[in-house]
Amino acid sequence: MKRNTIIAIWSVLILGLMITNGYSSAQEIKQRMIERLPVITALKLKGLVGEDNRGYLQFIGQKKENEEVVTAENKDRQMVYEAIAKQQGATVELVGQHRAIQIYDKALPGEWLQDANGKWYQK
Repeated sequence: MKRNTIIAIWSVLILGLMITNGYSSAQEIKQRMIERLPVITALKLKGLVGEDNRGYLQFIGQKKENEEVVTAENKDRQMVYEAIAKQQGATVELVGQHRAIQIYDKALPGEWLQDANGKWYQK
């Protein structure tokens, strides 16, 4: 997936966080996510991480490379989902599930994804 596409998608999601939690916090989260993107992309290309059905990254198999990056990304995603859920009057789980659908639609061939039943597959 093109870096600009990912940034555009997250910019829309982070807008909700900006409204709810204040501009500086949202900008910091957005910047951290942009900085992590090359590492996450590399992990996906290696087949080490995939996108689960809740909108978070998960390791595929036993090898865990750059675990701190994956943990930090998931933490920031959680914060964004919480802000959007609060703004929309929805649950964090529902926001994450909707995000997972967006991620699936944009995933590149060969990327690992988790279906609604929890089964992992490569696009």
